[in-house]
Amino acid sequence: MDSAAKNQDQQHPQYKRDRTTVDTLLAGETTDHNLSELARLIIRYRGFPGARDIQSDLKKVLHKWNHTEESLYEQTRKIHAQGEVYRKQKSDREDWA
Repeated sequence: MDSAAKNQDQQHPQYKRDRTTVDTLLAGETTDHNLSELARLIIRYRGFPGARDIQSDLKKVLHKWNHTEESLYEQTRKIHAQGEVYRKQKSDREDWA
């Protein structure tokens, strides 16, 4: 394997914070907040060339909670339409970057 192939994976700038969130999701239940976090992180890491462990664990949570991406997004659109998911969590901020 040449050095260019070894260096293809990138470190995501939000990796450390997101890793903590993913660990919480793996151990957590299907609350509105957790579903919203799962959807947000799936979108963030879709197509990202790295953070393979996070991408794999997000898929595990998705399957554990018996969702497809489509059913997850359908449910979280309803949650966000109510506009309360992040307001209830004072320690969290909406972070779609």
